[in-house]
Amino acid sequence: MHELSVTEAILKTVLKHAAVNSVHKILSISLQISKLSDLEDNWIQRYFDYLSKDTVAAGALLKIERLPLLVRCEGCAKSFETEPADIGNMVCPSCGEKKVALVPGKQYIIKNMEAV
Repeated sequence: MHELSVTEAILKTVLKHAAVNSVHKILSISLQISKLSDLEDNWIQRYFDYLSKDTVAAGALLKIERLPLLVRCEGCAKSFETEPADIGNMVCPSCGEKKVALVPGKQYIIKNMEAV
C-alpha cells in the first residue's frame, strides 16, 4: 500500500510544476521506476486517478518505464545491468570478479509531463 504515499508525492510535484507553468491540463506523466522497486504500476495509476480528481491532472495517463537494475564490480569498479533473479549469482563481465554491490535503485523519477 506504499504506492499511495508515492503517488501522493508524484501528484504534489506535478501539480506544483503545473501551477508555476500555468498549465491548464496534464495529459500524461512519464515515470522511471527501478526494476528493484516493488511499486505496482496498476496501483500507482489507480491511486493517481483517485487522488487527482478535481485537479488539472485528472485523467492523466502515467507512462511507466522500468529502469534496469545496476550493480558495480568491487574489483574493477565497472557497472553493469542484471536482473533481480540473478542477484546471487553475478560475475563481472569485464574482469570475472564475483564481488559486486547493488547500485542504489529503489527510486522513482518523474521524467516529464505532457500538458496544455
